[in-house]
Amino acid sequence: MAKIGVLGAGTWGSALARMLSLTGNEVTVWASNEKRIDELSKTRRHANLPGMIIPDEIVFTKSVEEVCGDKDIYLFAVPSVYVRETAKKAAPYIPEGSIIVDAAKGIEPGTLMTMTELIADEAGKPLRLVALSGPTHAEEVALDLPSMIVSASSDKEAAEYVRGVFSNPNMRVYTNPDIRGVELCGAVKNIMAIASGISTGLGYGDNAKAALITRGMAEITRLGIAMGCVEQTFAGLAGMGDLIVTATSEHSRNNRCGKLIGEGCRPEEAVKKIGMVVEGINAIPAVTTLARKYNVDMPLVFAVDDVVNRGIAPRDAVMGLMSRELISEGLRR
Repeated sequence: MAKIGVLGAGTWGSALARMLSLTGNEVTVWASNEKRIDELSKTRRHANLPGMIIPDEIVFTKSVEEVCGDKDIYLFAVPSVYVRETAKKAAPYIPEGSIIVDAAKGIEPGTLMTMTELIADEAGKPLRLVALSGPTHAEEVALDLPSMIVSASSDKEAAEYVRGVFSNPNMRVYTNPDIRGVELCGAVKNIMAIASGISTGLGYGDNAKAALITRGMAEITRLGIAMGCVEQTFAGLAGMGDLIVTATSEHSRNNRCGKLIGEGCRPEEAVKKIGMVVEGINAIPAVTTLARKYNVDMPLVFAVDDVVNRGIAPRDAVMGLMSRELISEGLRR
């Protein structure tokens, strides 16, 4: 049994907390939204996960000190834009050498840090960092549907420990030493999922979706190789696996947001209608900066940027992509 402090009570944090509690772990959950903590503690239900019942054994707290006190694992499950703020609050109570598991997906604009790099930067002390990523929608994990995920870390022992804690008959966990590659996949695939949703909203079919997923993965892989990541990572669960599920599923906020944009909504209206954080929108500034920094060709990413941030009509962006110079398929830079 492990003692686990979960920072974040959104859909993903709550689904993981339930899963970990049901396998015999001691789980404490904190969130900055005190009203949500009161509601979850009282009703044992999550508004965005209607089929899930939260075990009575899970402790909900409004105290950062309590969620961080004497734990084997500290699980960060807040949206990427709140990871630094959360790390700053938690850092004074997390001991040096602790295992930190980050389940958020993003890259911080400006610093271009991944989420685990950001947590380490804010903590200012040695930590054992693990990224948890893969094709795992909270809506399905909350119902115990079979899923697979990756525990990524350059610290092999930490990755294997997390693998053991998070594994159960419904969740198969693999390890991967390429933590940067895994985190990069998690951030960029959300932008590709917006592109896929836009395609659907415009009325395009399966041919276009398959092309977007395939060429989107080529772009992510090009960037990853340029950044020194392991090419094999991009063909795995955290790469192609997560891209497929995020670009095709009705559970995907990024996919649904893109669909609304393709149907004619302004990006800000689409995000408002989704009613939750759309990580792909947040990832665009950092990923376009990385593409320029490493001189990597990422036409799909820049097309989404044009639509979301520069007022380009989705159909015009598609025409721009389709009229590009004809080239050979491959992982060119």
